[in-house]
Amino acid sequence: MDDKELFGCGCEDADCGCDYDEFDDECGCGCSDHDEEIMTITLEDGTEVDCAIIAIFPVDEKDYIALLPLDGREEEGEVFLYEFKENNDGIQLLSIESDKEYEAVTKAFDEILEEADMEELFDEDEDEYEE
Repeated sequence: MDDKELFGCGCEDADCGCDYDEFDDECGCGCSDHDEEIMTITLEDGTEVDCAIIAIFPVDEKDYIALLPLDGREEEGEVFLYEFKENNDGIQLLSIESDKEYEAVTKAFDEILEEADMEELFDEDEDEYEE
């Protein structure tokens, strides 16, 4: 399950069907609202932090979410990783308890970042040829 399935494409018109991708702002749908999704989480110490949803991705038949805190730590590159469950009561974030599970999740997330970097690199190369 990806973030488009959970949150739609990010457009004002949820049914526009543009297949908006957060790494490609030029979807051509004509919608004006492709803002990132923001989620407020409560840390163990009770602090509330607004976070941008970077990705929701599967690992070993579970879904996980990567969140970028928007409280000044984004410059440090800190990312929160949680197990992600959606149920009738809404969204539930669960801590990743085992080191083995955490390693698998970080590896999958690193692959997502590498793929995004490659897409960005290819987009830059295409822009150079168009000029």
